Amino acid sequence: MSARVRTRFAPSPTGFLHIGGARTALFAWAYARHFGGDFILRIEDTDLERSTPEAVQAILEGMAWLDLRHDEGPFYQMQRMERYKEVIQQMLRDGTAYYCYPSPTELDALRESQRAAGLKPRYDGRWRPKNSEGKTPPLGVKPVVRFKNPIGGVVQWDDLVKGSITISNEEMDDLIIARSDGTPTYNFCVVVDDWDMGITHVIRGDDHVNNTPRQINILEALGATRPAYGHLPMIHGPDGQKLSKRHGAVSVIEYEKDGYLAEAVINYLARLGWSHGDDEIFSREQLVAWFDGSHLSHSPSQLDFEKFKWVNHQYLKRMGGAALAEVCLPRLQALLPAGSAASGLAQGLDWAAICDLLKERCATLVELTDQMAWFVESPRIAEADAGQHLGESARSALFALAGQCEHCVWDKAGIAAAIKAVVTQTGLKMPQVAIPARLAVFGRTQTPAIDAMLALMPREAVLHRLREAAG
Repeated sequence: MSARVRTRFAPSPTGFLHIGGARTALFAWAYARHFGGDFILRIEDTDLERSTPEAVQAILEGMAWLDLRHDEGPFYQMQRMERYKEVIQQMLRDGTAYYCYPSPTELDALRESQRAAGLKPRYDGRWRPKNSEGKTPPLGVKPVVRFKNPIGGVVQWDDLVKGSITISNEEMDDLIIARSDGTPTYNFCVVVDDWDMGITHVIRGDDHVNNTPRQINILEALGATRPAYGHLPMIHGPDGQKLSKRHGAVSVIEYEKDGYLAEAVINYLARLGWSHGDDEIFSREQLVAWFDGSHLSHSPSQLDFEKFKWVNHQYLKRMGGAALAEVCLPRLQALLPAGSAASGLAQGLDWAAICDLLKERCATLVELTDQMAWFVESPRIAEADAGQHLGESARSALFALAGQCEHCVWDKAGIAAAIKAVVTQTGLKMPQVAIPARLAVFGRTQTPAIDAMLALMPREAVLHRLREAAG
C-alpha cells in the first residue's frame, strides 16, 4: 500500500453515537491504525433542522469513552461552506455542473407524468446545456445547481466488503449539488471533504452504497483520486429486524451507564461483522494487528445481548479488585444517601478485596455495585425467604454463630471454624446455618463463600446483623 492510509468517521449530529455508528468508527480507526495511517473525525452538520450541539457533544463523548482518538479534526461542514461554493463555481466554469431552473410545480408535474407512464421518477435533463440552448431562464425562479452526470457507461468499484459493484450511469440523473438558496447538498459536501482531506479509504454502512457511484462521478469530474470504499452491512436486533430503540440501549453512552467496560464494547463491536479465526476475546492491540480489511462479513450482524454481557463479564473478571473498586465506588456512593450510616460504613472497608470476591458472579459494573451495597446497607430480607430459612432452629443457630464470631480470629479461616462449631453444636447441616447467615447479614440466599464474605465486614456489623435476625 503506497499512499499513506487516511480514513474518516463522519457522523451527522442528529442524535447520539449509536452502536452502528460506533462500529463504523471502530473499523475505520482500526484500519488506519493497522497501516500506520491517520484517522479523521468529521461532523456532517449541514442538516440545520436536525443537527444540535447536544448531539455533537454526545458523539464526542462516545468517541472519548471508547478511546477512539482521531488524528485530525473534528472538522465541521458548516465551517467549510465557502470552500464548497468555490468548488461549485469552478465546476460551473468547467461545464461539469449547470444551473437548472424548473419550478417545484414543474418538477411535480414531471414526476407525476413519469409515474403514470410506469417510469421511475427522475429529473429529465431539460436544463442540461445542450437541451436548454435558446431557452430563457424564467423570471423569479432561483436556480439549483446540478452535476452533469455522465450519460453512458458504468461506475465500477471493488468494494472492500461486497466485492465488485457496477452501477450503470443510466440509473442516475443529474444530482442537485447546490440548492436554490446556494447551500450545497450532502453528497457534494462529502466529495469535497474526502478530496480535500486526502481520504484514501471510506468505510461506512451499506445504506450509502447508492451514494457511492454519484460521489465517484463527481470526484472524477474534479480530477480527484477516488478512495477505496467498503460498505458494512447493517446491525440487526436479536429479532433480526433493523436495530432500534425498542431493542434496548443503542447509544454507547447508555452502555457505559449500564455498567459495560469500554474495552468489552470495543471487543464485542469488532466481532459484529468481522472475525479473526475463532478468537472471541482479544485486546485492542490485537485488533489493530489483525484488522487489515479482510474477513469482513457480507451479511448483516445480529446483536446478541447475552453474548454482549458474556464478553463484558470476561473483561470484568480480568480486572484487578483495586481497579474495579475505583470505577465502582462512585457508583456506590451515588446509591447511598449522603451522611447515612451506610455511607459512613463504606469508608472503612477493603473494597479491592470485596470486588475481587464478587466479580466472578457479576457481568456488569451495575451488578457488581449492587452487590457491593450488600456490605453497607441494612439487609432487606424477602418475606418468602424469611419464612423458608429463618425458622426457630435457624434463629437459634444465628444466635449461636454470633457468640462464636464474637471471640474467633476475624479472618476467613477463623469464621469458617466458627460456622463449623455451630453446625456441630446444633446438629444442623452446613446449608442450614450458611443460608440463614447469608440472609441475616446480606439479605440474600446466595453469595460467594459466606466465611470469605463475613471476613470482609467489620466484626461488630456482622454481630449486629446476626443478632437482629435471630430476634
